[in-house]
Amino acid sequence: MTNVADSVRSRRQAEAVRQQKRVRGFNALFATESIEAARIYYNHFQLQMQQLPPEKRLKIGLIFSYGANEAEADGILDDEAFDTDSLTSDSRSFLEDAIQDYNDMFGTTYDTSADRFQNYYKDLSQRMKNREIDLVIVVNMFLTGFDATTLNTLFVDKNLRAHGLIQAYSRTNRILNSVKTYGNIVAFRHLEAETNHALELFGNKDAKGVVLLKPYGDYYGDYADKVTQLLTAFPLGAQIVGEQAQKDFIQLFGQILRLRNILTSFDEFADNDPLTERQRQDYTSIYLRLRDEFTRDRDGDKERINDDVVFEIELVKQVEINVDYILMLVDKLRTEKGDGDDKEIRAEISRSVDASPSLRSKRDLVEDFVASVSLDRGVDDQWEAFVAARRDAELTAIIDAEGLKPDEARDFVDAAFRDGQLRAAGTEITRILPPTSRFNRAAGHGEKKKRVVEALTTFFERYFGLGGR
Repeated sequence: MTNVADSVRSRRQAEAVRQQKRVRGFNALFATESIEAARIYYNHFQLQMQQLPPEKRLKIGLIFSYGANEAEADGILDDEAFDTDSLTSDSRSFLEDAIQDYNDMFGTTYDTSADRFQNYYKDLSQRMKNREIDLVIVVNMFLTGFDATTLNTLFVDKNLRAHGLIQAYSRTNRILNSVKTYGNIVAFRHLEAETNHALELFGNKDAKGVVLLKPYGDYYGDYADKVTQLLTAFPLGAQIVGEQAQKDFIQLFGQILRLRNILTSFDEFADNDPLTERQRQDYTSIYLRLRDEFTRDRDGDKERINDDVVFEIELVKQVEINVDYILMLVDKLRTEKGDGDDKEIRAEISRSVDASPSLRSKRDLVEDFVASVSLDRGVDDQWEAFVAARRDAELTAIIDAEGLKPDEARDFVDAAFRDGQLRAAGTEITRILPPTSRFNRAAGHGEKKKRVVEALTTFFERYFGLGGR
């Protein structure tokens, strides 16, 4: 039906979306007790968004139906239904307006008619999974049978009990990576007794200690102890000598990363980190340098070299510096040259790049750009032009070195940046290779293809996400 083929991404395109939005946050459901409550919350959120600058506004959706919502089930969730005809005229009119807000956000044309409403549900579901929407307000819909690994928080302002509670809570518990290993439940009702009862009913009487996070103080105390151990055993500026000492550092810093990931879920942790931002960046740089020494670069939640060396790369990426932050520092640098602060800003740029898994391999680009930036134009425009020129020069060098077909090679690379991945398999890659003699086709062809794939993969990983397109 309308928009589904266009807006529900292919698996490859959806993965590209997730990569571009990597670890920049998750999304949430807000479960309310009634359609009236959902409407009130939706209106208040819209008013708050209007008071924020566009770049800080959340994308908020709303969905409900008659069968799933107007017959409140005292905490036991009904199966999802798509009946909008039985809604009151007032409720249906409000839902139409909310869907129109969604249409305005995403360029779709859904409404509350039977077929289009079901397609609205499918489209909303896909955008939740792609993290293209931040918050969806529901009554019962999406609380059963919906799975999205990017969903990590459920706000609850309704009574839940028994399997209805377990079903709703479980929406947040789909593991994504080392960053998201649990879900967050923010309850505005007194649900502790019902939660403990449901866990006992569907698990065992000791389930609470297994399923629920411990109190903040338990994690913070452990974290503070390990930070003290880190500062004492591995002071900044001192070399970590010997393989065993390096392994001890890797293990200790990995434990700190895991505990910090949990602590950031607690409001109490804000401004209470015993590890300063500069210390964390410096230790992260050491961690990544050791990772480079122990293993070749590979993407993944964890990189296990052997049983006692595991790198928590996803947890590092959770707080890594991005290009926008570096460009902000560059802009600050060019306006403060000669003021005495430029050395500190340059040092901060270097620390930030070294502490970023995705930027440290691009350090030469950043350093060359910093050296070339001028006051004549905006930093963003200069960065786009700089990256475009360097990218074109490096691709030309690969084409010349390997004797590739220029137009076909450029089209192949453009498609890779558009799709979010370089397709090394299939016939596309062979079309860019130079022609071979029909009598000598096998000789060296496989090695040639492998070398070209490796060169273009390195090129793609170097420039993907930097702009300059």
